[in-house]
Formats: sequence, C-alpha cells, structure tokens
Amino acid sequence: MNKQKSRVKHIPQRTCVGCRETLSKRGLMRIVCTPDGVRYDATGKAEGRGAYLHDKKSCWERALRGSLAHALKTELTQADRDYIAQIISELKDDE
Repeated sequence: MNKQKSRVKHIPQRTCVGCRETLSKRGLMRIVCTPDGVRYDATGKAEGRGAYLHDKKSCWERALRGSLAHALKTELTQADRDYIAQIISELKDDE
C-alpha cells in the first residue's frame, strides 16, 4: 500500500522592522535600497537590500527612527526620508 503525502507549500516569513512581528512575506510591504535611493518595491523582486514593514503608520514611523536604516545597512538621506514620509501619509491609520 502506497500512501501519498500531500506536500505543504513553504510560506516565506519576514519580520516587520517597525514592530518586530513575523508574518508571511506577502503580508508585508518591502522597501529596497537601490543606487537611486530607498524605494517601495511592490513586486517584492527588485534588486537590492530589502526590509519589510506592515502597512501601518506606527510601524513606518518607528522604523524611520533608526531600525529601517539599520536593516538596509545604509544612511537615509533627506530625499529618502521625504519619500518615506510620502508613503506614510498614504497609509491607513492604526486601529
């Protein structure tokens, strides 16, 4: 008798750099450090060092205070901070 085991698909996990909560990779937003500066990566496949965040303002604001720069291993320029502030303004408020 040959039983077939159903394979469980591996779901990649990532940690939000704002609140340190672990979730599935697709449940978080990715920020990537490119030669042009820090950018939001909607596809999750852009080249460069990435960091993951919830879609909550509190996580982004907390990450902007230092953990985002540390995770990306770079210094955030004023242009990077302005870009991130623009993203924060478009996010939903925490509930």
